[in-house]
Amino acid sequence: MAMTRHDGRMHDRHRPLAFELDFQRGSLSSVLVSLGKTRVLCSVSVEERLPPWMRPGGGGWVTAEYAMLPGAGLERIRRERGGVSGRSQEIQRLIGRSLRAVTDLRALGERTLTVDCDVIDADGGTRTAAITGAAVALWRAAARLRLDAQPMRRLVSAVSVGVVDGHPVLDLDYREDSGADVDMNVVMDARGHFVEVQGTAEGGTFSREELDQLLALGAKGCAEFTALQQEALGL
Repeated sequence: MAMTRHDGRMHDRHRPLAFELDFQRGSLSSVLVSLGKTRVLCSVSVEERLPPWMRPGGGGWVTAEYAMLPGAGLERIRRERGGVSGRSQEIQRLIGRSLRAVTDLRALGERTLTVDCDVIDADGGTRTAAITGAAVALWRAAARLRLDAQPMRRLVSAVSVGVVDGHPVLDLDYREDSGADVDMNVVMDARGHFVEVQGTAEGGTFSREELDQLLALGAKGCAEFTALQQEALGL
């Protein structure tokens, strides 16, 4: 299985992951997460109200918005002024589901926390970087609300895996992702439990053995990401 990738990594190595805390002054909490050349700004804002469709008495709400800034790619990305694209909508729903899976919404009280994830530089793995950075930002934001208990029960992280040139690999950059035979995103909590798995065969099919290998790589990557999240938060 051993292979060396175009950037020198082995098949089971992720790109450097780093968090710059309090990147913005005006938000309740913000984190600039860097995953290799991919960088996403995750900022949290709070509203002392619930979405109109929520009934009072059921706790609060956590949601997310996702966008690619115009200069994030090699060519200018057009702003989504006429409404959120299908891709962005799918990704921000994934981020929101991932965060709610590890949050006690009742402990939030009747307030809404929104995590904005804006991609500054895109080199593959933007949604996984967004989830991983958003969890750090939300943890700090929830702590700053000074509630009776920390609403986030545990951290959550995400990493991409895939089959590239016949080999299962961890954390695909854009070059690998654009030519992958299989592309998958794995979301896990700090206990090692799966939150969500998204997998697609791009150029053919994949076997149960390959699926097991990819899930094992994803679990390894998420565990390593969780350790780095905890280090950044001082946990």
